[in-house]
Amino acid sequence: MHRKWFAFLPNMISLGRLILVPVSVDMIASRRWPEALAIFLIAGISDGLDGWIARRFDLRSELGAYLDAIADKALLVCDYVTLAIVGVLPLWLALLVVSRDLMIVGAVILCWVLERPMEIKPHWLSKANTFGQLGFVAAVLAALAFSVPLGGWAVAGQWLVAALTLASLAAYFRRWVTHMSV
Repeated sequence: MHRKWFAFLPNMISLGRLILVPVSVDMIASRRWPEALAIFLIAGISDGLDGWIARRFDLRSELGAYLDAIADKALLVCDYVTLAIVGVLPLWLALLVVSRDLMIVGAVILCWVLERPMEIKPHWLSKANTFGQLGFVAAVLAALAFSVPLGGWAVAGQWLVAALTLASLAAYFRRWVTHMSV
């Protein structure tokens, strides 16, 4: 009986992270920066923890893979959009982050509709992009929580995130075009 419960533990952690998304949005919208940072850090730790448990105890599942990806994307997209709405980040950056994900999802759906399913494997640029996006939000929230001005480093971070987002999108687009051309 305990094995069955334990087998679902990584998925429960991912669901918990998904539940943190509206809490994170509320903390950012309320400009409660220390709390927003704490929620973001808890979500980040839980992301590492659920993956470690799934790998360490061979508890990986298709459901877990989807829940993990959905929770990660929901947190990133919602935090970028909310930070843009409250005027901390430029709207163009939030739109770029959201658009990239929507284009990738749209391409995958198109593959399914055309009965040409495509295997989705993370590209190294995608991993770098996720790391950059997460790191930038964490840095911005930390700066706001500790009253550090968002100066030139934040502008440089915006451009780095934009470059990584576009590079990652280009890599996926190239794979998609190659797949659809065969």
